[in-house]
Amino acid sequence: MKDFGRVLTAMVTPLDRDGRLDLDQARDLAVYLVNNGSDGLVVTGTTGESPTLTQEEKLQLYAAVLEAVKGKASVIAGTGSNSTASTIELTMKAEKLGVDGIMLVTPYYNKPTQEGMYQHFQAVAEKTQLPIILYNVPGRTSSNLLPSTVARLAQLPNIVAIKEASGSLDQVSELMGLLPDDFVVYSGDDSLTLPLLALGAYGIISVASHVAGREIQEMVQAFVRGEMQRARSLHLKLFPLYKAMFIVTNPIPVKMALNLIGHPVGPPRLPLVEASPVEAEAIRVALSNFGLLSS
Repeated sequence: MKDFGRVLTAMVTPLDRDGRLDLDQARDLAVYLVNNGSDGLVVTGTTGESPTLTQEEKLQLYAAVLEAVKGKASVIAGTGSNSTASTIELTMKAEKLGVDGIMLVTPYYNKPTQEGMYQHFQAVAEKTQLPIILYNVPGRTSSNLLPSTVARLAQLPNIVAIKEASGSLDQVSELMGLLPDDFVVYSGDDSLTLPLLALGAYGIISVASHVAGREIQEMVQAFVRGEMQRARSLHLKLFPLYKAMFIVTNPIPVKMALNLIGHPVGPPRLPLVEASPVEAEAIRVALSNFGLLSS
């Protein structure tokens, strides 16, 4: 498979103050991320507010980001939804645009069985030549893609990776024991990146890399080189920032953080709202302590 890289950023979707797509800012943000630690970008994932974007907006974003990065980084399209037919339709259109791969979230709200999830992902895989990253985030979907089901899906030739955000080290440990050696596991939780690397994960699909991409890349590379003390030190330095980025529903904090450090990505789209004064102050303090804002 194509190596998507070890640090991928789950990119926010820039909006103007009226909630309209800001493609110029999307291009600028994509370039900034690639120049600051990101090996690749996941566009229109959860952090990109995919549930409130139209299909046309998603396609415009894929085209804009592809244009901006010009092959210097992987571009992964988050085409998954809770409708198999809609997922297939968007996936086929994204493939025609030239994205490097797709990420498919487990169907949300429907609460399918394990067999239902298997058949959903199989149906999409059969309609595309692109490599597929599965995305397991039961805290947001109410569906937990179990290790045994992932192992079945790993037998399909173009399902090559998973973003694991169950938050369970036990589940990831079980998963690692079932997967073929060439199947890639990404941490889906910033704060669990280092523990998951120790279990055999390849990298991270990150939110905090919007503001600390170089440091996260350095931590991952230190681990790969066997410099465990250096990796641990960076993890502990990053940890308060990780927690601040999830003080309230993602992507509310990271959008505020980007706006504060000079990347005008706008507000989240309803039904998400901007951070409360208390939340905003905690985000400011974390950014300041990390050296991203003056006191």
